[in-house]
Amino acid sequence: MANKFSILAVDDGPDNILLIASALEDEYDIFVALNGYDAISQLKEHKPDLILLDVLLPDINGFDVCKIIKSNEAFADIPIIFLTAMDSREDTRIGLGIGGIDYLTKPVDLDLLILRVRNHIESKQRNDLVKEQRDLLVRQKEELEAALARVKQLEGIIPICSYCKKIRDDQNSWHQLEQYISDNSEAVFSHGACPTCARKQMDMIRNLTL
Repeated sequence: MANKFSILAVDDGPDNILLIASALEDEYDIFVALNGYDAISQLKEHKPDLILLDVLLPDINGFDVCKIIKSNEAFADIPIIFLTAMDSREDTRIGLGIGGIDYLTKPVDLDLLILRVRNHIESKQRNDLVKEQRDLLVRQKEELEAALARVKQLEGIIPICSYCKKIRDDQNSWHQLEQYISDNSEAVFSHGACPTCARKQMDMIRNLTL
């Protein structure tokens, strides 16, 4: 399957890691961390689409890891599923309260794990798409405002040379009229000759041929 989504599994138990990997590796790329600090390092390297996070880790606990992740704007939108032996209502409340998207207890029901992971990955996909569309609208708005600002530069008094018809910009540089208008508006030029100039050109040609 091309372009697999990725999952970071954080657990200090090798058997648990193998169990998780065996259940999910056909659909997802699995990265592994055996402690909290390793998880944060792996996060910066891979930026997974979802994190499976144990609470009881040998260095810092999973709740603190979650807080660190959610405090970082670059990673805060990554969904975190707690997967732990800590099964009290209070533990579940803490995990969900600090930003976990789900809370599963060990021994894990692998079929349930697969469904929860799939649902949260799909939800993240939709959220990412909405974010991309919102960012695109922001960029388009900024581009439109910039274009309008360029058009406004053509309003008011414009210094123009009486002889060569060059225009002076705000940096005191002189530009050909066409170039100035092209740089400061969306105008596109097509070239021709007005009736007066056309007659002059025809007169010149006749004089040359006489």
